[in-house]
Amino acid sequence: MIRLDLKTGLKADLKPGEQRHSKAAHTRLAMSFARRRLLIGLALAVGFASVSASAFYRQVFETQFLQEEGAKRFLRDREIPARRGIITDRNGEPLAISTSVATIWADPQLLIERGVALEALALALEEPADALAARIAQSAARGRRYMYLQRRVEPHRARAVEDVVETYRLGGIGMETEYRRFYPGGEILSQVIGFTGIDDQGQEGIELIRNNQLKANPGRRRVIQDGHRRIVEEVEQLRAPVHGEDIALSIDQRLQFLAYRELKRAVDEHRAIGGSAALLDVSTGEILALVNQPSFNPNQPRRESAETRRNRALTDVFEPGSTVKPFVIAAALERGIVKPQTAIDTSPGVLQIGRNRVRDYRNLGRLDTTGVLTKSSNVGVVKIAQQMDPAVLWQLYGHLGFGKTTEVGFPGERTGFLSHYARWSHFEHATLTFGYGLNVTTLQLAQAYAIIAADGLKRPTTLFRRDRIPPAERVFTPETARAVREMLETVVSSAGTARRAAIPGYRVAGKTGTAKKATEGGYIDGKYQSVFVGMAPVSAPRFVMVVMIDEPRGKDYFGGIVAAPTFASVMQAALRLYNVAPDDPTHPLILTSTKAPEVKR
Repeated sequence: MIRLDLKTGLKADLKPGEQRHSKAAHTRLAMSFARRRLLIGLALAVGFASVSASAFYRQVFETQFLQEEGAKRFLRDREIPARRGIITDRNGEPLAISTSVATIWADPQLLIERGVALEALALALEEPADALAARIAQSAARGRRYMYLQRRVEPHRARAVEDVVETYRLGGIGMETEYRRFYPGGEILSQVIGFTGIDDQGQEGIELIRNNQLKANPGRRRVIQDGHRRIVEEVEQLRAPVHGEDIALSIDQRLQFLAYRELKRAVDEHRAIGGSAALLDVSTGEILALVNQPSFNPNQPRRESAETRRNRALTDVFEPGSTVKPFVIAAALERGIVKPQTAIDTSPGVLQIGRNRVRDYRNLGRLDTTGVLTKSSNVGVVKIAQQMDPAVLWQLYGHLGFGKTTEVGFPGERTGFLSHYARWSHFEHATLTFGYGLNVTTLQLAQAYAIIAADGLKRPTTLFRRDRIPPAERVFTPETARAVREMLETVVSSAGTARRAAIPGYRVAGKTGTAKKATEGGYIDGKYQSVFVGMAPVSAPRFVMVVMIDEPRGKDYFGGIVAAPTFASVMQAALRLYNVAPDDPTHPLILTSTKAPEVKR
């Protein structure tokens, strides 16, 4: 038999025994190949069955789970920004608005190794490179994939960051739209409007007390994003954004600016430490201007002191001095104790009360009731008050609003101080008639004088524009209020203490007040608070204004010299802006005629 040698390819003759062995070897080899094919087939069959079963299980039993896991890798819920409500003045001029700005975010894991690019990025963000690198490294070490680089940045910074991203091909940086609060009036309205925090929630002022109305409710949307957190497609809107409600204040921005300018001028001129002023509309109780010194700019980062942010017209109290004398005389007129012409002997300019004395600045001699106000006699007003029970004065001050808030709802508003008459000594009863022993705020004093201006009616004051005039409470009769107004008109005459409050063409009534500054240790010599309160025109008052200058440090400190000129400048502008007709017939600008004009037919 011939055998083929598989290695050499040569044929060889086989003997019979060798032929049997060769057949057996072929048989074993064939069986081995068959088993291998079977095993491989079984393995392939098992593998196919496993894959099929796994696919079937996932497609049938794990469908929802796998869809959710897949969605986690490319579906995201994003916020839809909403605008905070606009605050306007009474004429619709914006005082606080929200403008869209960019917020820059990053994936710190993608930035941690980009040293040169980070330096350029820090330069664009106007931030120290070391500080930026440290923030990114800290977030990356914590395993975070999202962090804010800067929120609500100016447009030029956003453009600079875009240039850096494009130049260095930085991944993991994106921008979102947010809203940033802007205050066009700056420091002129800062203590009234207040400001918001980084989360766009009110922190002080109107922003705080009306936060629930002004705040926005952002919407939600579902988007598809890529590995760099860039939005590829918007899938659906989950919740619509709701913008904040707009609010109109009673403030007139024009008068606010004028009042702020004049108050700042007076504070600077007299080197005072501060001041405040309030201008009211008599017929509605609306606050048209409310200004303070010092102030701050709410558009800048919060670096000012809390003292600067104080709305002094509502939070700072002072002893009103002689400005309360008209109310004492009004109470006496109401009870028939005196009349405007009743004679009061103030000689010799000193009145002994127990171990204490009440003094006038000089011996004013014999005055009538009107003259007590004209010359601001302490002795005269005490003699009038002594004819009334202390309870009468206490009740009067309470009706005027002293010792109570004005209910404007402003955060931090003070009630002032008015003790119960049962605790008054005879001397305290006397000093309370010329403004010592009680504390008021600038707005409280303005509200009290508005009662005299409104023919004895007290209306609640407000910082919000009114469409309807609220009900009023009667404090004095119209006759008493008019009589006191005419008496106060003499204070602004050449014979009174407030000649500098006069306005050409208009009859002006008012009262000065100059009180020593009180501290916990008592009154301080040489430190005063100078006040003037006035109204115009006397025939039918439209406005009331209070000006308080805190601690003037120049040579002058009397209210008629320090505070009255500020009143005159602002009141004159207010009367003209609101087209209030002049009522002073003695002024050359006022032309009178008894003959009706001819009408040509």
